[in-house]
Amino acid sequence: MSINIYNTLTRKKEPFQPLEEGKVKMYVCGPTVYNYIHIGNARPAIVFDTVRRYFEYRGYDVHYVLNFTDVDDKLIKAANELGEEVPEIANRFIKAYKEDVGALGVQEAVDHPRVTENMDEIIDFIKGLIEKGHAYEAGGDVYFRTRSFDGYGKLSHQSIDELRSGARIEVGDKKEDPLDFTLWKAAKPSEISWESPWGTGRPGWHIECSTMAKKYLGETIDIHAGGQDLTFPHHENEIAQSEAHNGESFAQYWMHNGYINIENEKMSKSLGNFVLAHDLVKRHDPQVIRFFMLSVQYRHPINFSDELLEGAKSSFNRIKNAFENIQHRKDSSLNLQEDNEKWLKEVDGYKEQFIKEMNDDFNTANAISVLFDLTKSANLYLQENQTHTAVLERYETMFKELTNVLGIELEQQEELLDEEIEQLIAERKQARKDRNFERADQIRDELKERNIVLEDTSQGTRWKRG
Repeated sequence: MSINIYNTLTRKKEPFQPLEEGKVKMYVCGPTVYNYIHIGNARPAIVFDTVRRYFEYRGYDVHYVLNFTDVDDKLIKAANELGEEVPEIANRFIKAYKEDVGALGVQEAVDHPRVTENMDEIIDFIKGLIEKGHAYEAGGDVYFRTRSFDGYGKLSHQSIDELRSGARIEVGDKKEDPLDFTLWKAAKPSEISWESPWGTGRPGWHIECSTMAKKYLGETIDIHAGGQDLTFPHHENEIAQSEAHNGESFAQYWMHNGYINIENEKMSKSLGNFVLAHDLVKRHDPQVIRFFMLSVQYRHPINFSDELLEGAKSSFNRIKNAFENIQHRKDSSLNLQEDNEKWLKEVDGYKEQFIKEMNDDFNTANAISVLFDLTKSANLYLQENQTHTAVLERYETMFKELTNVLGIELEQQEELLDEEIEQLIAERKQARKDRNFERADQIRDELKERNIVLEDTSQGTRWKRG
């Protein structure tokens, strides 16, 4: 059974055919690390982690790359406002990102490249575009000559003339054409910068991903993914740069997740409905948040509210309760060798249906419906006068197998007792006194994973269960 992917490039579902048998080269656009991520950033992290998990479940070796943009106008602004250096800001929020998405069940990427660690490769890439006539230098800036690439607009399905009519040149702009976009920005006074053949400066946003995708995955990759808002201009510009430079198709499949609305309104700072994942994972069970995010097919918009999250919690608990009841009944079940084929066959059927739904463009909403059907079946079986170990074990295995594909954990961690928490807090306090900040951070992270939130105050450290 083949996996079918909706390809933004062709606007249709296509069977997945890897460049290399049994392998997937996948690049996902990561965050610009100037602040904590909002739930709109958390959605692609969860969605494409699930895509990766499903490929791995189907036996593929996935080379999963997610970048960090660690130099950018927003980072420079944040550094100036806080009186810190750009790398300091970036390091803090990369760490926060990993903690927050880790709480949401997102696995570490195989590679997490950072822009500042790939500056030589970015400069070389720009040089190559200039040599091929696709880019030009103007007063210390370098621009991509958009009309030099015939396929511009093919991802967003816009003609270059349509795009041209909506473009304009700003006062003081040095572009040959309004559609041309920046590859290298000349440094302003006191800005973080790097030496280049065009003077000191830093890269434009789009060139960074083209360079890192090529370095870590090659000139042509299987899947490029990100949020719907990145389709144009970011991904469109990536295609133009990469294909103009490499002379090869850039990505076989383009995947984009839909937007998140907050109580039926688009999320924005101006509306005051901006929700940070960092805050959300403290208020709600991260497993429920992930379950909620997967309850809608990834290409569709999803509406968020605390009420909807409570509904997701109730649904998640239905599945979890059935799983726990199966485990509990196993201890008192009969281990008879009688015919259990009816039930065993029924349980196995849910796996086939789950695969069918996930094969259809990773339809996690329908896959979760299969889990509800499995839950209903398990509850019916538990009503039998006699339950048998073999059947219960098959149910238990199936729950674990299918929820693991979705990155959902049904088995509850053993809860820490209050006195154990106090002992760990005392150890953390001593570690900080001894300036052993690594151990102090380990304890904080361990408690966070166990849903214990610490708050350092002038009166000492307080804790609460998340």
